Amino acid sequence: MSEHVDVVVVGAGLAGLVATAELVAAGRRVALVDQEGTEHLGGQAWWSFGGLFLVDSPEQRRMRVHDSVDLAWQDWCGSAGWDRDGEAGRTGEDDWGRRWARAYVDWAAGEKRAWLRERGVRLFPVVGWAERGDGTASGHGNSVPRFHLTWGTGPGLVEPFERAVRDGVAAGLVQLRGRHRVTGLVTSGGSVTGVRCHVLADDPVDRGMPSSRTVVGEVQIEAGAVAVTSGGIGANHELVRRFWPERLGPPPREVVTGVPAHVDGSMLDPLESVGARLVNRDRMWHYVEGLANHSPVWPGHGIRILPGPSSLWLDATGRRLPAPYLPGFDTLGTLAHLRRTVPEHDHSWFVASRTVLGKEYALSGSEQNPDLTGRSVRQVLGRVTTDVPAPVQAFVDHGADVVEADTVEELVARMNALTGAELVDAAQVRGLVEARDRELANGYGKDVQTALVRAARRSLGDRLIRTAPPHRFFDPRHGPLVAVRLRVLTRKTLGGVQTDLSSRALDDDGSPVPGLYAAGEVAGFGGGGVHGYRSLEGTFLGGCLFTGRAAGRAAADATR
Repeated sequence: MSEHVDVVVVGAGLAGLVATAELVAAGRRVALVDQEGTEHLGGQAWWSFGGLFLVDSPEQRRMRVHDSVDLAWQDWCGSAGWDRDGEAGRTGEDDWGRRWARAYVDWAAGEKRAWLRERGVRLFPVVGWAERGDGTASGHGNSVPRFHLTWGTGPGLVEPFERAVRDGVAAGLVQLRGRHRVTGLVTSGGSVTGVRCHVLADDPVDRGMPSSRTVVGEVQIEAGAVAVTSGGIGANHELVRRFWPERLGPPPREVVTGVPAHVDGSMLDPLESVGARLVNRDRMWHYVEGLANHSPVWPGHGIRILPGPSSLWLDATGRRLPAPYLPGFDTLGTLAHLRRTVPEHDHSWFVASRTVLGKEYALSGSEQNPDLTGRSVRQVLGRVTTDVPAPVQAFVDHGADVVEADTVEELVARMNALTGAELVDAAQVRGLVEARDRELANGYGKDVQTALVRAARRSLGDRLIRTAPPHRFFDPRHGPLVAVRLRVLTRKTLGGVQTDLSSRALDDDGSPVPGLYAAGEVAGFGGGGVHGYRSLEGTFLGGCLFTGRAAGRAAADATR
C-alpha cells in the first residue's frame, strides 16, 4: 500500500512534535510515524525533569544571578572542547556543531523563553545550578545557575506541542501513524521521497513499557520531504558499548538504563544508507549517579540522582574521589575517573547524613516529582517541611541501593552486604568522615568540597532547596548515616547526523541530502554534535525544541 503526504516525520518525541507543529502552522499535510502507540506521545521528553538552559533570564535576575551571552558562550566552548575541524576542503565533524551551538546560545538568551511562553510553558521560579564544572574559568561547567525547570516537568513541556499536533489531526492535516516501524527511506532521482514501514501489531502497553514487534503489514508513505527525529541509542547497550570511547576507560559490564526500550538507534542505518553522514558517534553522555528503580517500567530501568554538593563520593573500594569529581560538578570527568581507576567495579557510593538525603537528593524524571509534574504549589512548599520527600524515601524503603545506620561500622557492613564483597573498610570511612567533620569547626578549612558547599549556599536557589547547611555527619541530630550505591546510567547520544542550520541532513561532501532533515538526538541535538564532548545540562530538551523547529520550518518551505 502506498500513500502520499507533504512531509513524513519519523519519531513522535519532542523534536518530532515540534517539527510537526511547525508544519501544521504552515498548512502542510504530515504523516507522523512512530513504532510506539500514538496514545503516548512525547518520547523521552515526557519522562524528563523538564530542565531548560536559559541565559540572562528574568528568573536568574530575580535570584541576583548575573549572566550574559559572553559568559554562556565561554562556558559552552570550554565544555565542548571541539577538536574535529575540517581539512583540505572537507567539512569537519565539529564544524556544524559549533555553528549550531552559537545559534543556540543566542536563542537561549533571546527568543527562546518568549517563544515557549507564547505556547503556555511556564517556569519554576528557582533556577538550579547543574554541572558546576571542573574548577577552571575556561574549562567545563556552568559559571552560574542556568537550569530552569519547566512547571509541569516533562509532560508540561510536551503538552503544547502535542496539543498542536492533535489539533492538526482534527483539521485533517496530520495522520498519526502509531505502530509503524520505519525500515528504510525511499529515494527517487537522488532525493528522499518517503519511508517504508512495517506495521506492528496493536499492543496497548503502558507508556515506556516494551511493546510487541510482531509485523502484521507493510506500507510505503511518499512525501516531498522526510524529517527524522528518532532519538538516540541509550537503551541499545550493544551500540553503546560498540561506540564507547577509550578516553572514558573500559565500558561497565552492568549499567542501569535511563531511557525506554524503544530508544534503540534503529534509524541510524537507514539514514546512512541514503548518504547521510554520521559523525561523533563516540561522544555520549551517561550519568554516574544511577539507581535501580524500585518500580521499573522498562528493562533495567534506572533513575538518576541530581545531587547537591555535600555527599562524600567514594569509589567501590571506599576511597574518596578527588576534586573536581564531586557531586553535581563534572559528570563525564567523574565517569572517566571511576572507569580508569577502578575498572573492575561498576559502582561507587555517596555517603552522607539523612539531612543531606532529604535536602539534596532530587530525583530526575517526571514520575519522581509528582508535585512539580502536577503543578501543585502546596506539595512543592511541603518539601520545605518534609524530612525526606516521599519519592526519595521510597528508594530507602523499597530500593536496592540505599542503606542507613547509626554507626559507620554498621553502615559499612550493610554496604558490603549489598555488593556481596568486603570491599570497603569501616576504619577508612570513619577516618574520612571525621576529617571532613573537623573542617566544619570554623569558617576556614582546606577541604575543597567544604569550601564549595559554603560557596553554593551563597546562591539563593541552593540555600532554599538544594544545599543543606554545613553540619557534621556524625552529629546525631542529622542522623542516621546514609550510603547510596551508584551505577552508570545510560542516557544520551551526543553525536549523530550532521545537519546545517536548517536541519538538512548532509552527506560526506557536506552537501544536503535532498529531501532529508534530521532533528533532536539523532542529529546530536544539532549539527551532529552541538555539545562537543560535554553538556551543560538543560540543553537536551532545548536542542530538541530548537532543531525540531528548524526542521519543521525548512521542510515546510521546501514543500510549498
